[in-house]
Amino acid sequence: MSESVRVRRRYDGTLRRQQAAGTRERIVAAGSELLHRSSIRDWRALTVRAVAERAGVNERTVYRHFVNERALRDAVMQRLEEEAGIELSGMRLEDVVDVAARIFKHVSSYPIEPRPPLDPTLTEAGRRQRKALLDAVAARTARWPEADRVVAAAMFDVLWSVASYERLVVDWQLDRKQAIRGITWVIGLVEAAVRKGRRPS
Repeated sequence: MSESVRVRRRYDGTLRRQQAAGTRERIVAAGSELLHRSSIRDWRALTVRAVAERAGVNERTVYRHFVNERALRDAVMQRLEEEAGIELSGMRLEDVVDVAARIFKHVSSYPIEPRPPLDPTLTEAGRRQRKALLDAVAARTARWPEADRVVAAAMFDVLWSVASYERLVVDWQLDRKQAIRGITWVIGLVEAAVRKGRRPS
């Protein structure tokens, strides 16, 4: 008596994997969209609940793809780098200018968050510093377009700002002498460029 052999069909999870990948993509895209509503430095809106609502899924679905909110934010950060077209891994010295341009172009697509007002004394000090820089640059760039003079003066202002010094000391952990040496080195390079008539390109 012959027995019929039942052949079990091998399970193919391709469709399920595709659906899962699509859901993950929708979640990450939702996170990116939420960030584009505010300053790029303001990540308070990027919560699991907000992303789930934006993506049209429940919070449990988000947690199936990301173990916690930090993992979700890391994935969104990676997406922002992809949107900006930058690859930090393996970056060469020759790539730095292009990467910087790509970063700032991407950042410029976000709203600028107004800064809290400074003490009037600090506001006036900043105004006097900007005027002094503009006057100093103008004295050596009579044939430059006004816009280029403003850019050059603004670069000096950024370089000698307290925020630049603090970033070197806090984030890069340079000591005070190293921070001052680095900043004045770059200021000297910009000064030399201005004296030689090299306008911002």
